[in-house]
Amino acid sequence: MSGIDLQTNWAGLAGVARVVISQPHKRNALSRALWQQLRQAADATAEQARAGRVRVVVLQGEGEHFCAGGDIAEYEQFRFNPATLMQFHEQEVWPALQALLDLPVPLVAAIDGACMGAGLELACCADVRWATERARFGAPIAQLGFPMAPREAALVHARLGDAWARRMLLAAEKTSASALVPLGFLQIAPAPLAAEGQPQLDEAAALQAAVRQACTELLALSPLAARLHKAQLQLPPLPAAPASAYAWADHAEHREGIAAFLQRRTPRF
Repeated sequence: MSGIDLQTNWAGLAGVARVVISQPHKRNALSRALWQQLRQAADATAEQARAGRVRVVVLQGEGEHFCAGGDIAEYEQFRFNPATLMQFHEQEVWPALQALLDLPVPLVAAIDGACMGAGLELACCADVRWATERARFGAPIAQLGFPMAPREAALVHARLGDAWARRMLLAAEKTSASALVPLGFLQIAPAPLAAEGQPQLDEAAALQAAVRQACTELLALSPLAARLHKAQLQLPPLPAAPASAYAWADHAEHREGIAAFLQRRTPRF
């Protein structure tokens, strides 16, 4: 069953909340309902944080993937009309991302498998990112015939820098976790040494161990300093896009890209 699962005292750590994206049969692609639930989970967590009950938040996907992007199976229902497309990005997607950005406590992303499109945007909302070696990153929406929404593109650009934002958005390039380490964007969970006679932990278990350790270290620090640093390091407000930013909704390339994906064929642009 799909949904956003909010857990408290994750991994036995008092003060750590975990938000889990759960649609594993679609590699945790985000439907419109999941975007709305994600915002609600972020708002609920922020309320607990302001009450002093939550000091660190972990964001991850269920199973083998973080988030493969948006749920493209829904796209034909709303993407080809400028008004409904604008509503989706400006009133559903961005408010969920902003709610994560506005969390008053550190947000740690635990990234495994696919981290594409919307998943990359979610990762860009985090303060600390841990990934497995096998994690893959990108935003290949140029293959689908449409651009990233303005505020979402600005977020990715701010976090990844100009060169990688251009490679991912203009060239639809996908890349490994190790390629993003030199940017300071993430850290790779180290493969733990197994005790003698014991099997080595797999990548997923190593990721959980690294994230748990990161949370433990964050909990040892001043909550006041964390709140003030979060406020100081916040992105400047990103203005809402005008309606003209979505005038391309009914473009033939947009329709062709979505149709080709759903029909499992190469698009003809």
